Amino acid sequence: MEPSDEILARAQAGDAEAREQLLIRELPGLHAWFRVHCGELVRGRESIGDLVQSVCREALQDLAGVQCEAPGSFRAWLYGVARNKLLRKAEHHGALRRNPARETDARPDDAEHLALQGFASFCTPSREAASHEELLRIERALASLTPDDRELILESRLVGRSAREIGDASGRSEVAVRKALSRAVARLGIALRGRGSEGSSPHDGAG
Repeated sequence: MEPSDEILARAQAGDAEAREQLLIRELPGLHAWFRVHCGELVRGRESIGDLVQSVCREALQDLAGVQCEAPGSFRAWLYGVARNKLLRKAEHHGALRRNPARETDARPDDAEHLALQGFASFCTPSREAASHEELLRIERALASLTPDDRELILESRLVGRSAREIGDASGRSEVAVRKALSRAVARLGIALRGRGSEGSSPHDGAG
């Protein structure tokens, strides 16, 4: 859900409490987004928690000058910050990878519960499975989808873009996006059930 105009205005004016409210609600989605989009190269060298915190710091620094008048514009901007952060990290670690002497050990992920909360926006985590096991199950199911199906779900459920916004960005009609999203959610449900989780299914609807 997009933050209220009142909270956003207060946050942009420097209100510390409003800024905290603004970003805390986005933490689960950002954790889930980075877990899906970070390749092995970045995940082997960066903590998901550190990446999210870095995005939040950058967002707070630039928040005052951001125009967030249209519905969904704040969240779209925030995930744009996340995308740029990931691109920079991938470029940085790609350069380091060419120098074997600079290789580092993988760092553990320290906020899996937040990622699970983010994934709960489009699928119901199993109550029986341990959080790490459940995260891996959801991530494998998402990885089994086509890139288009996966991005449709993430753009709709995590970033919060409407079918019309997704269509405008991809050159498709709103109706076509809704149909494609519905099919993608159904395929995710099949992938999740196929991995032995009867109680875990995506939420219905195209949003």
